[in-house]
Order: sequence, then structure tokens, then C-alpha cells
Amino acid sequence: MNSLLINQFCSIVGKENALTEQDLIAPYLVEPRGLYHGQTPLVLRPQTTTQVAEIMALATKNRIAIVPQGGNTGLVGAQQPNLEFPAIILSLAKLNQIRAIDPIGNTVLVEAGVILEDLARVVDAQERYFPLSLGSEGSCQIGGNLSSNAGGTAVLAYGNARELCLGLEVVLPDGRILNDLRRVKKDNSGYDLKNLFIGAEGTLGVITAAMLKIYPKPRGRAVAFVGLTSPKYALSFLNLAQQFFGPRLTAFELISEISLELSLNFCKTIQPPFIHKYPWFVLLETQSHHDSSVAQNDLTDLLETALAQELIEDATVAANATQENKFWRLRESISPAQKQLGGSIKHDISVPIAAIPDFIEKANAVVEASVAGARVVCFGHMGDGNLHYNVSQPETMSKAEFLTHWVKLNHEIHSLAMLFKGSFSAEHGIGQLKRDELIAFKSPVALELMAGIKKLFDPLNIMNPGKILKIQQ
Repeated sequence: MNSLLINQFCSIVGKENALTEQDLIAPYLVEPRGLYHGQTPLVLRPQTTTQVAEIMALATKNRIAIVPQGGNTGLVGAQQPNLEFPAIILSLAKLNQIRAIDPIGNTVLVEAGVILEDLARVVDAQERYFPLSLGSEGSCQIGGNLSSNAGGTAVLAYGNARELCLGLEVVLPDGRILNDLRRVKKDNSGYDLKNLFIGAEGTLGVITAAMLKIYPKPRGRAVAFVGLTSPKYALSFLNLAQQFFGPRLTAFELISEISLELSLNFCKTIQPPFIHKYPWFVLLETQSHHDSSVAQNDLTDLLETALAQELIEDATVAANATQENKFWRLRESISPAQKQLGGSIKHDISVPIAAIPDFIEKANAVVEASVAGARVVCFGHMGDGNLHYNVSQPETMSKAEFLTHWVKLNHEIHSLAMLFKGSFSAEHGIGQLKRDELIAFKSPVALELMAGIKKLFDPLNIMNPGKILKIQQ
């Protein structure tokens, strides 16, 4: 890319919002796991939708690839330039205005660069609640949440990002702006175009704003840690909890013993929830529109019933908000804590909820047959069928040797998930990491339709090329 063209792009956003020095660009080029390293001569940080439109029009005119990037928290390499395709990074971080809140209609209009935690805090001040909750919520951005169709811990009650979005504002590859910021829940006026962009990982256009659903703020919540003997008992306990609470059961997280031990070692200031050890744990949360005492009493009734039915071994209910947050910190710290075990081969899979116990049993056997002695760190959102089935290196094996099993073990675990009528990518997306798996597991008809949609929206293949689909430039 010549200097004249770089200057044209820079002039759109102003020099202060265009990064050309590699030391300033460097943080944009590596994703959290360090698996993918991109390269670019330029990072643009537009402040308005109009600037994004001008950037895309210039990119189309000169056939320059654009990689949209939010908080750079994605785990599949979707937000880094693929080295096959030279590209400009388009950071949405400065499109960070909350344009409007409608507490009566329960909607909020936000720009793509708004940080998830900031949105939750602003909505909370209006006595409303935005339920999307992720471990990266302090840095991830709404545009990235929508582009990856983010899940998180509250999907059980509220659905993932797709279910929380009413409408979008999107800049198309040629610079045209699609304004589809509808506020209504019912609109059967043709194709629902927003759902093409949600989960598309920036390969069809640039999400610049979204109309999102918000909810009346719950007056209280109750959180409990539960010890039990197996995923089968956890499944029965989930069924009982749903009978008790229905949609008020907002989270039901399954955690293996080794997962909790790692997290406790990582969070050294947090006391274990139990004196005794158990093979499995559940972290569950319920909400109330009365107050926390009502939620706690209801949760205590559930736990007493589960103990009487011998579904669980032990339970502790958080006494206050501080303890609730500590319980959740133990859950959210599992992934970073796993680094203590060295190399890790991670799987973000989903299976039908009723199949979770059988999947775990068969997957454990697959791992032991493939890499004897490997340590399985299994945890995740049992309430919606999504497990993070992660495998760490055996104590007697080097990281380098262990990672030679990556492709084979990935394929075996993903094949097993598909055998159970599940998915090899539950909430993290495809990006660069799972392009081969997409080809292996999606039907030829589905792949043909996806390629056709991509060609229709982005005929020059300048929108985040090399992600999801393997299309030549």
C-alpha cells in the first residue's frame, strides 16, 4: 500500500486517530491466546458512522482489505489480519456513544465501540438490566459481541447476543449505510437482515450501532455453590432447578474438580466454598423482582429439596454480594488459571443438554486413548449445553510434544460433538482457527449458501478476508 493511499485513509479520521507506527500498532495484532499474529501498515479509529462509510468506499475503490476490530478479546483469530491478505485494521473503539435509552420501551441504542461493562453500568443507573455477561466484559465491545454472537453465563434465561438485538446500523463494503435500527419486537416486513451480520465476524459489513433489549432491573439475586458426584446428577439437579425457578434461573455452570482447584490456586485470596472435595460442582444463580432475601429463601428451598432427593452432596449460598462476586470470580478465573498446567488444547463445543453426561464420559475416553495422562479441564454453561472441554498436557510430556496432538485431538472431540448432534463451535466463532473444521462438518449445501451470501455482500472479498470461509482474493 503506497504512502499516498495511506494518507488518504488517514485524512478521513485525522492524524490523531490513525496509527502508522508499529510499536503503537502492535497491541492490535495479537489475540489473547497468542495463536495469531497479524500485520498491517495502518490502524484507523473512526469516531462516526460517516467516517466508517468513507473508509469503506475508499477501500472498495482501491480494493484494500479491512479487518474490523472491537476490544480484541476474540479467541479464534477473527480480529487479526490474515497474513494471506494485507489489510487495514478498523478499530471501532472510538464509536463509543450510548445514543439513547428508552426505559419505557426497554431499549438502548449503542454504538459498536461501547464496552459491555460500561453499558451494563449505564443501564443499571436507569433501573434497567442488560443481561449479556462474559469474562471479558471489562474490555470487549458491543460490536464484537454481536459480530461473534457472544454467549456467556446468562444465555439460559436471556439468550445470546442475537436474541438481545432488535436492529443494527451497518456499513456495507461499498460504503453504503444500512439503517435497520428498529425498536419493535414484531416486524415481519421481509428478510430479517440483521441476523446475517450477527455472528458473521465482520465478513459481510461493519456493525456501527445496535438497538438492544434491556429489562427491568432485578431487585435481588441469590448465588450458590453446589458439590455433587457426577454430571448425571448435575443434569437431574438442573431439571429440578428449572422446575423451581423457570426463567428466573439465570445461570447454571458445571465445574469439574480440577477446574475449581486451578481457580482456587489462581485466586489465592478466595476461600474454597467447601471443606470437602467433590468430583463436580455447580454454580447457579437465580434472580428475583422482590429482593435478595426472597431469592435466597427460594434457593434454600431448592437446595433442601435436592439434598432430600440425594441429587447433591453439599451446598453453600452466598451470604452477600461480596461472596456472590467471589463465587463468580472462581468461575471466570478457570481459563486463565489453566495456564498453570502448561500447554492446552481447547474445545468450545455444545451438545443437547440431556447428552452432556454421556458426551463427557466418551470424550474423556477419547482423550485418554489419544494422549494418555492428559488432564481434562471441563467446565461451562450446562444450562444451555455449552461446554469448554479443555485438555492440558500430561505432567510427563513437554508442551511442544503435547501440541503436536492438536489437530488430531481437535478433530476427534469435534467429531464426537457432531455425533451427539451438537456443534464444534458454540460461542467463540470460526475466525481463522476453525475454518478447516467448518469445511469438514458443514454440509456442502450450507457452505455453498454461505459463500453465495459472502459474494453478494462483498464481491471483492475485502471484508475481513480469510475468516470463516476460505476464499481467494
